Amino acid sequence: MDLWPLALFAVLMAINAPVAMAIAAGALLFFLDQQGLPLIIFPQRLMSASGSFPLVAIPMFVLAGVVMNYSGITRRLLNLAEALVGHMPGALAQMNVVLATLMGFESGSGNADAAMQAKMLGTEMVRRNYAAPFAAAIVAASAVITPIIPPGLGFVIYGYLANVSVGRLFLAGVVPGFLLMASLMIVTHVIAKRQGYRPVRDRVVTAPELLVAVRDAGWALTVPVFIVVGLRNGLFTPTEAGAVIALYSLVVGFVAHRELRIAHLWPILTEASLATASVMIIISAADAFGFYMTMEQVPSTAARWLSTLTSSPTIMLFLINILLLIVGMFIESVAALIMLTPILAAVGIAVGIDPVHLGLVIVLNITIGAITPPVGTLMFIACGVLKVTVAQYSRAILPLLGAQLAVLTLLILVPGLVTFLPNLMMGPGR
Repeated sequence: MDLWPLALFAVLMAINAPVAMAIAAGALLFFLDQQGLPLIIFPQRLMSASGSFPLVAIPMFVLAGVVMNYSGITRRLLNLAEALVGHMPGALAQMNVVLATLMGFESGSGNADAAMQAKMLGTEMVRRNYAAPFAAAIVAASAVITPIIPPGLGFVIYGYLANVSVGRLFLAGVVPGFLLMASLMIVTHVIAKRQGYRPVRDRVVTAPELLVAVRDAGWALTVPVFIVVGLRNGLFTPTEAGAVIALYSLVVGFVAHRELRIAHLWPILTEASLATASVMIIISAADAFGFYMTMEQVPSTAARWLSTLTSSPTIMLFLINILLLIVGMFIESVAALIMLTPILAAVGIAVGIDPVHLGLVIVLNITIGAITPPVGTLMFIACGVLKVTVAQYSRAILPLLGAQLAVLTLLILVPGLVTFLPNLMMGPGR
């Protein structure tokens, strides 16, 4: 096996080179080092991933998330979150968790959610005397929920690479998403009581007040119902769902809420384009790097080796998760998902793991990796906005990280929590 491309990738990652550059450089070295392999294949591999139809969902879901911020949907969901948990200790932190869950049904991008919540709620928590490291930690940890609730972008990527139904993966994320929400709310309640973080409301919301908040957020709350019904009845594919939601958000912003203006369209398109480009560049580079790994038979070799360790699906899932937790500490989540999915999907099939169950576990594990030092993207976003050091953040994230790992363990041990809803809505299958 030619190890130089892998070594170059590792060195570039160690010196904090951009992820896409590190992956592409490793792939390019492989092509330069091969006799008889035309160099033109390298740019062809870079281009081939960007032409994949399932990945059209990525810019569409990113666009939908940006439109929601401009159209008033996000603000209305925040008001609903306040009505639901504003009476609880640590209300702002609890609102952060609930809003992340609600936004999961709208955008599916953890990075976008972390950036928005850090500015909207994180800074407000610091202003109201919450410890800044805790504020950064709850923002980052809450953002893990967003890509697990459908429609999550990680499921689109995994489904494309592993040839698994994206619609089934979307449905598989519903129960785990709410379990993550509940676990973070419990831990936040304990921390808030200990630190004296106060509610923002002096009483529980009344039924009429809650009804007003629900009605105000009504247009946003129809999105998850629209997604499930549309996918279940074949009105649109998971790829087309992103475009439908983006268009729906534009109509809501212009017609229903009347907060969206023509002048907003250019900044919306600019923000969505930049966010999409950063993801697609990594995907394109990883496709070229994946060609190198395939030529060197890395996926098949790794699958055969892991399969010799155990034939138990449960034990294999634990081994996979240990590997992913280590990888997630050093490699950006999207890059890790793209590079490891072909390997781990082959391993899962070999030992009889349900591919939908495996996909949920992989996506959740890699997303959790985004809140762990030293290279977690959600960590950097939250710490950057709230001016918190990685050392301070690392201490504050531990109880929240523990809660999420407990949920991950539960999902490994009880596959039905993942597969029940897809099987109920779409029947058995993959």
